Amino acid sequence: METKTRAALSPSFKRNTVLAALLALCVCNVSAAEEPITQPATPVPAKKPDTVTPVSIKKPTLLTIPSERLFEVITARAKQLAANDYIAAPEIAIDTLNNISYQDYRSIRFRQDHAIWKDQSLYEVQLFHPGFLYKNPIAINTVSTDGKVQKLPFKTNYYRYDGTAAPLEQEISAALGSTQLGHAGFRLHFPLNNNEYKDEVAVFQGASYFRLVGPQQVYGISARGLAVDTALSSGEEFPVFKEFWLVKPTAEDTNIVLYALLDSPSVTGAYRFEISPSTNTEITTQMQIFARKDIKKLGIAPLTSMFYHGENSTKFFDDYRPEVHDSDGLLMQSQDDKWIWRALNNPKQLSVTSFGYDNPKGFGLAQRDREFNNYLDTEAHYHARPSLWIEPLEQWGNGRIELVEIPTDTETNDNIVSYWVPEQPLKAGETLSFGYKMSTFNTVLASQNNAHVLRTRIGSAALPGEKNPPPKSHRQFTVDFTGDTINNLSANIKLLANLTLNSGEVSDKTVQQLPNNQGWRVAFKIAPEGDKPVDMRLSLTLRDKEVSEVWSYVWYPNDVE
Repeated sequence: METKTRAALSPSFKRNTVLAALLALCVCNVSAAEEPITQPATPVPAKKPDTVTPVSIKKPTLLTIPSERLFEVITARAKQLAANDYIAAPEIAIDTLNNISYQDYRSIRFRQDHAIWKDQSLYEVQLFHPGFLYKNPIAINTVSTDGKVQKLPFKTNYYRYDGTAAPLEQEISAALGSTQLGHAGFRLHFPLNNNEYKDEVAVFQGASYFRLVGPQQVYGISARGLAVDTALSSGEEFPVFKEFWLVKPTAEDTNIVLYALLDSPSVTGAYRFEISPSTNTEITTQMQIFARKDIKKLGIAPLTSMFYHGENSTKFFDDYRPEVHDSDGLLMQSQDDKWIWRALNNPKQLSVTSFGYDNPKGFGLAQRDREFNNYLDTEAHYHARPSLWIEPLEQWGNGRIELVEIPTDTETNDNIVSYWVPEQPLKAGETLSFGYKMSTFNTVLASQNNAHVLRTRIGSAALPGEKNPPPKSHRQFTVDFTGDTINNLSANIKLLANLTLNSGEVSDKTVQQLPNNQGWRVAFKIAPEGDKPVDMRLSLTLRDKEVSEVWSYVWYPNDVE
């Protein structure tokens, strides 16, 4: 495996928040339907693509497609889309919807008694209201057990308009007239934590973003269908799931299958998701993508998260909470079962790090620290945010796992991104298919049986009271490892620290056991070579055998304030 680090790619590059991206880049369908017809709707003259055409459709067409053929049909549609010029979907041309305030939007809630498939299966679907930032509604279809495809229409009676939003119900109904609208997204409910209540288990809303949780977890990290040109100075493109097909489960089904059509100026795609909640929540994904244009950098199975500050931060944050993050590290597994842990950071400048692999077994962003006292946040519950693991279902070949860390001055920005980049770029007219399983977990994966990194802490390398202290860029590192394989070892056993640096010098390296069998600590000091970043690797060995994952970290000498 090869690691490459690049910093400060472009001073003009700044990542927007997810919401800002949605505002500019949601490109979706706006049609919806209610019941079958025997005659087609009356054609409407073409209009410019910057407005929604109000049309009166009394009985839209009901299609019948066997669920086992849906992926084939959607794939053919994606291929056809890619063969034509990209057409951006229009925004809603209804001021009442576009001008909904943040507070009013929060006061609009889906009526639980109107949930799709209510009391018909273990799964129920609730919809998100269009408008506010979600100005490009998407089409959502349900597929019955006999293959009938039915579009879900937007209806104001699906929702409660509470508080200051109360007057909006009549205003929206009057403004809509016969205009057919879709939705801002949807969420799936399932009895995840007990049999009496159906919790949210997954939500799809905005561009190609979706989130999922396992038992006793709360939403945090997001997944995406695809990443295009992330962290390039030319700007990132955000593909959009413009249409969904939700296959109705039987009364006893514990899995649910849904399909999505992806579109963007550069690429289209068909997706099949099979969601399986149990002791963790899994999504098995099959995707086929088609390139309209040459793509500079294609990110497969992208994960997006947030790291504001944590145990390894070296600058001051005026915050009563000791740590604020959705994820604290990137975990990777090579084909030969070598595990790498890269602690996340909120850098002073954009940082992009590449880890070269041949057929990796997996990667993911993890929230390992699950101790409430390390966050002290009774609202955000950062200690309960999910970790997500991506496991390829076939060989992905050569490529790299890329980690993007973006400076942020607020926890509302998603500033961490990771994804797989194939070695060969995707050219116009080409197609690619990938299959992978995404799983929630907490601290560590069940398949990881070696010791893992517990914490990473950084401080000044100066000694207390030292008259001529070293520069601030010289740092003291302490890296703690824990796990059943090492915690019960005798303190008399000689564990060794295998530490390598690409530049700079290391001194005062020690290995010692932590009290009460909590693990082992490696402490050391580094002296950078000028302003050159120090890329470090560290693992524990016992009698020449590696007994821990590899801790990976890059220290930037100018990160100290």
